[in-house]
Amino acid sequence: MTHDGVGLRAVMRSVAFLTAGALAVPALAACSADEEVAKPVAAQDIAPATRDRIEDGGTLRWAVDAVPQTLNTFQADADAGTSRIAGAVLPSLYRLDSNGTPQLNPDYLESAKIVESEPKQVVLYKLNQQAVWSDGREIGAADFAAQWRALSGKDSAYWTARNAGYDRIEKIEQGKNNLEVRVTFSRPYADWKSLFSPLYPKDVMGTADAFNDGARTKLQATAGPFTLQKIDHKDGQVLLTRNPHWWGRPAKLSEIALVAVPRDKRTEALAADKVDLAEIDPEEAGRITLAARDKGTAPLQGPGSELTPAKALRSWAVAHGSDEKAASDEIKARNEQRTAVATYAGQQTALRDFVVRKSLEPAYTQLALNGSEGPLADERVRRAVARAINRDELAKIVLGPLGLPAVPVGSHLALSGQPAYADNSGALGGQDTKEAQALLADAGWVPGGPVNEQRQKKDKDKAAGPEGKKADSDADTDDGTFIVGEDDKNGEADRDRKDPKDHAEKQGNHGQQHADDQADKHLDGRQYAPKDNRQGGAPGAYAPKGTAAPAGAAAGALAKDGKALTLRFVLPSGPGSESLRTVADEISRMLERIGIRTETSKVPDDSYFKDHIASGQYDLALYSWPASAFPATDARPIYAKPVPAADGSLAVEQNYTRVGTDQVDQLFDQAIATLDEDESRSLVRKADARIWAAAGSIPLYQRPQLTATRLNLANAGSFGFQTPLYENMGFLKKGAQGGTPTKKDK
Repeated sequence: MTHDGVGLRAVMRSVAFLTAGALAVPALAACSADEEVAKPVAAQDIAPATRDRIEDGGTLRWAVDAVPQTLNTFQADADAGTSRIAGAVLPSLYRLDSNGTPQLNPDYLESAKIVESEPKQVVLYKLNQQAVWSDGREIGAADFAAQWRALSGKDSAYWTARNAGYDRIEKIEQGKNNLEVRVTFSRPYADWKSLFSPLYPKDVMGTADAFNDGARTKLQATAGPFTLQKIDHKDGQVLLTRNPHWWGRPAKLSEIALVAVPRDKRTEALAADKVDLAEIDPEEAGRITLAARDKGTAPLQGPGSELTPAKALRSWAVAHGSDEKAASDEIKARNEQRTAVATYAGQQTALRDFVVRKSLEPAYTQLALNGSEGPLADERVRRAVARAINRDELAKIVLGPLGLPAVPVGSHLALSGQPAYADNSGALGGQDTKEAQALLADAGWVPGGPVNEQRQKKDKDKAAGPEGKKADSDADTDDGTFIVGEDDKNGEADRDRKDPKDHAEKQGNHGQQHADDQADKHLDGRQYAPKDNRQGGAPGAYAPKGTAAPAGAAAGALAKDGKALTLRFVLPSGPGSESLRTVADEISRMLERIGIRTETSKVPDDSYFKDHIASGQYDLALYSWPASAFPATDARPIYAKPVPAADGSLAVEQNYTRVGTDQVDQLFDQAIATLDEDESRSLVRKADARIWAAAGSIPLYQRPQLTATRLNLANAGSFGFQTPLYENMGFLKKGAQGGTPTKKDK
């Protein structure tokens, strides 16, 4: 996963971006099975065409960020390229539809269902009798069992990134015949459909050496519409060829070549006829759209095309008289400019053969608030930041110019269109300047307060959120909220937070219990009224009733205990991050209106996540998370409450904001163990409401998905939620037009 781009389940397993005691929960309102599920905000855009309109043969050259370092999707350095290869050459028992919902894949399964739930959960898989590996061996129970043993976490010799779900399996055995596989779970597991996708042959999973090293560069056997032909790290290319042993609908393409092309070089690669399909950034999309608009007109000349040799000569002659060196330099500069203009014009002409397919990625960009120490350790300050931000405006900034729906994301755990989605932002409340100012005043931040310059400089030089600080000895009494690094540096307000019960009484119930109560109120009968809740929340939810906004707060910075309220905003500096920096600038302006200042630090892409986000060296940051079809499993590590490790450090899993609660953890645990799908989704929504209330991260907008495709390429482009159907991709026959595929083509 990149800091601004994602691969779905592969990324959930990895912590790198460059880029998962019972508590009684009140009965809350939830979406029933009969209630209408929201539609995806934007449909996929893949130029659908029926298979009879597509040529047999041809090579699709598909741009990727890099040749993957491993072919094993269960290793920590697996990336989007790893997942793309696996999707084309390996079995996936389930694939996602256009709503991000897992659907049984008939190429591999005839059926799969829970056949027993007591005393233990048993899932029976009935395999497609034609499903075989490329070496001729039938896919069977031995492959399932080998993958379970490798990923169960019981054998440390296997270098696995995650084993969620596999660690709940008790045994795997053959059913009545070799086409049946019985999987018995030691503990109930709601997300059982997430398992064995992809499925690797037993030759890969059977030994630690094959798993750790062998599967990094080659796969001895595959079982998809394509097979892996070669990986060439030197030339930056992976070649997939049509699988002659494939039993499903034959692939239309003869080959798929995955070509490594950096993001900032993709327009050049498209124009130079080196690739046919490439995800691109908004700036490149603008160039291709402009080229398509000018199709049929005179060749584009590009910027500065009005220059002629005569004009250039007159220019330097007038400017420099008889200065021959200056004249020579001027002529050289003009020639270089004309060359650049000609290159640009040639590229624009070539780009007329492409179109931009637009949708929204199954991922969202969030504002992360590091709650480990400093001002953001106070939940009131985090909520003030959240209430100062107009998420509608931020979505418009990014999505509006692209012609995509500018709709803020209302959930941390699902996106609109997915069954688990519900807009729970009302648990925190929408933009409200007065409420934000009142929260800051209640936290002791006042305008015009004296600032200790020496202390300010010391705090400024210190990076936010050090790892390894022990939790407060009383942290586990804080109604579930875990804030790393609370100490006695900030006066009486911080001392009050040592005892959350006392603090709740002194501060008008601003602790996590109040946040949980607010989440309950939001869910109780109002969960599905986001238009009413998003812009306000319940009156008096976050500041004591009657607390006035500080006079003049919008006019000057706030201070407390000799320290100005300044937050460090860390951003990536590389190409493709322009939209993030634009959003960050607007957020900074919004925060300045309530007296919060920001200091922006732009850091190299390769250190952005590892050295800043993952290590807690930031106050505010922007990065993306993918939406998952299995949020109870995949999202739990992102929002899990940090726990002290044996060495005194903190285990944060993927919770890089360091804000978590016992209730959220327990709701996830309950959702994972609940086999009733409706009840499990209800528990996920309750967890999301409490995540909103804790204000550790603020979902902003779904990421745009822009893909340049050749005009005659069908069934490929911006896929949205849906798993690509590699066998249906191809180039249209001469004179054929794209159209809506029939049911058998889907």
